[in-house]
Amino acid sequence: MHCIVDAGGHLLAFARMDGAFVLSYDSALMKALTAASYGAPTGNIPAGMDIKLAIATQGKRVNLPGGLPVIIDGHLVGAIGIGSGTGEEDRIVANAALAALPGAQVFD
Repeated sequence: MHCIVDAGGHLLAFARMDGAFVLSYDSALMKALTAASYGAPTGNIPAGMDIKLAIATQGKRVNLPGGLPVIIDGHLVGAIGIGSGTGEEDRIVANAALAALPGAQVFD
């Protein structure tokens, strides 16, 4: 499952593969929103702080791997959030999507 948002966090595209866990829509969207808001990959906030941020944002700030900002030629243009796999799998898929965009930054 993937969600793509613009730099303001507005949903531009969504796709769900057959068999993907239906609630992964929510986590994929929140990963994309978080990556767009911070201009950074998701999953890197220290334990404890991540819970506080999630509570403060009513669950809109997530610390799950799989959200990556879309940065092209140094400009944040949006973000992608992947869900329904493990965090590592989601991050790999998000990076593969970025690699297909000319000039887009990819993340290790």
